[in-house]
Amino acid sequence: MAIIATRIDGRLVHGQVANLWTTKLQATRIMVVDDKVSQSQIEKSGLRMATPAGVRLSVLDVDTAADHILNHKYDSQRVFIVAKGPAPLLALINKGVGIDSINVGNMSQTDDTKHITKSINVLDSDVADFKELQSKGVKLTAQMVPGDESQDFMSLLKKGLGGEA
Repeated sequence: MAIIATRIDGRLVHGQVANLWTTKLQATRIMVVDDKVSQSQIEKSGLRMATPAGVRLSVLDVDTAADHILNHKYDSQRVFIVAKGPAPLLALINKGVGIDSINVGNMSQTDDTKHITKSINVLDSDVADFKELQSKGVKLTAQMVPGDESQDFMSLLKKGLGGEA
């Protein structure tokens, strides 16, 4: 399986992911990993409409995604994994999927989140997941679009939390 990139983006497939990242990475498949979205025909339909022509889309729950990856279903493809937050990616890794780096793009603000950058807001559970990902040796970077400079995400997280991370 050629997992060419893994990104956290609360919007999943949209302009930046569909046009900028998919093109830059020359991805042939976008794999959205989200237990709730995978059960919603309406959300899946919207994601299909946002996916560029010529690029395949899979919208899978964590268990199915791990099963497909570990059974080499996409070995001949260039797969770009996208999730709304760190939890599904941590779950994939815990199931044996090899993910060595994650680009943190956009995580939306809610009443319960802490502001890290202009586009990244985290819940306490996200912070715990990011720490566990880091402890597993996953490289965490922050980069909104391919033309931006990649930054060390854990340094941004620590600074955003006032040194807590």
